[in-house]
Amino acid sequence: MKKWFNSLPRIIKLILLLIPCCNWFFEITVRWSNFFEKKNFFSLLIAVLVTFFGLAFGWVDFVWVLFFNHLLFAR
Repeated sequence: MKKWFNSLPRIIKLILLLIPCCNWFFEITVRWSNFFEKKNFFSLLIAVLVTFFGLAFGWVDFVWVLFFNHLLFAR
């Protein structure tokens, strides 16, 4: 899921991160796929935090995607 999301055009990523429920869904799926790919403690911590506080992370990631074209800690 992370590779697919990162391959999207920047404008599509930003639109997906603007929609609240869609934002939370993509945050969870990208973060957990990042954890299953890397399998380290930091990825697990971010995945668990995003599961409960996904909307707040989504706004941070919106700004991050705007500047860097990928989610924070999910390159």
